Amino acid sequence: MFELASIQKSLREFGVDGWLLYDFRGANVLARRVLDLEARPPGSRRFFYMIPAEGEPRGVVHAIEPRALDHLPGPKTVYMSWQELDAAVASLIDSKRRVAMEYALNLSNPYISKVDAGTIEFVRGRGVDVVSSGDLVQVFEATWDDHQWSQHLRAEEQTTAAFDLAWRLIADRTRNGGDVRETEVQAAILDHFRRHGLTTYSPPNVSVNANSGDPHYEPNPGRDSAIRAGDFVLIDLWAKVDEPRAVYSDLTRVGFVGTSVPEKFESIFKIVAAARDAAIDLVKAAYAQGRPLRGYEVDDAARKVIDAAGFGRCFIHRTGHNIGQEVHGNGANLDDLETRDERLILPRTCFSVEPGIYFPGDFGVRSEVNVYIDAERRVHVTGGLQTQVVPILA
Repeated sequence: MFELASIQKSLREFGVDGWLLYDFRGANVLARRVLDLEARPPGSRRFFYMIPAEGEPRGVVHAIEPRALDHLPGPKTVYMSWQELDAAVASLIDSKRRVAMEYALNLSNPYISKVDAGTIEFVRGRGVDVVSSGDLVQVFEATWDDHQWSQHLRAEEQTTAAFDLAWRLIADRTRNGGDVRETEVQAAILDHFRRHGLTTYSPPNVSVNANSGDPHYEPNPGRDSAIRAGDFVLIDLWAKVDEPRAVYSDLTRVGFVGTSVPEKFESIFKIVAAARDAAIDLVKAAYAQGRPLRGYEVDDAARKVIDAAGFGRCFIHRTGHNIGQEVHGNGANLDDLETRDERLILPRTCFSVEPGIYFPGDFGVRSEVNVYIDAERRVHVTGGLQTQVVPILA
């Protein structure tokens, strides 16, 4: 639902004169969601919609699609020629000094960069300072209400239970020299989700031995591996309750098919767990101090632990991602590796914390929990902090 008063309040809080939202053929999904257009088919012509920090919004639409923004408040200018479009957009930004758009500086953030360079250049050419709308998008796209928080907790209860089910299945099938395939464990987890009213966009990742050394390995029938006694196993799973607007729980744990865990695995796990905990501790400290915290800072906190242990080159992905109605949401990521995510870690947003160390061809360790910051700025960790590699046959 489009919330003009809330948007204008946020514009003032972030110190921008207006938010210029633009789309062409559905390319800017963020603008479409903010403007309550997601359920409507994209048009074939460009539109612009300026929300000022104060005053009435205004839109620009094409003569072929003059009613494209009729559900939104404010007058609409209808253009037909490119000359009319130039004049109409120039009028939208007239007197504005600082305008937010779906843009990120340089190569910094492809998740928010949805507006083409030419459009940015046009706005800048009128003497306007274009700033990223990344934090604004978070406020209206990535924040949860109390009901979504309760949905997450319900999902977390069953995603956590799925690990116990998986470890039991592996133990039962491997105790007497037998085996179980990765896809069989995967199917058991999916069945558990269905029986408990959960849904997911893709099957979980069940990875044995060398497969766990590939962060994006996916077992498929006919191309999966058997799990036997003496094997190392990583399980990454994600699901949400099957209800409107539900949000995900996304967790990763590791186990060893034996009664005790070899030092080779346990020593690496301890480093990963320490990196995970350092990231969580930074979030808690920043919120306790009342200071702004940006996504890249949390990544740095985890990465320093792994770097100090000598495995920096083995930590090949960001520390975490935003979580929402999609498992990879549109809020701030914990990233100072693939991008430098300078978006703020905002109240009522959730994100994963999942550092990892990977040895291609051998094994990989990842530990993942979810962190949610509520409206009162309290920091919650869901999914349980794994403290050791699970000895599956113990």
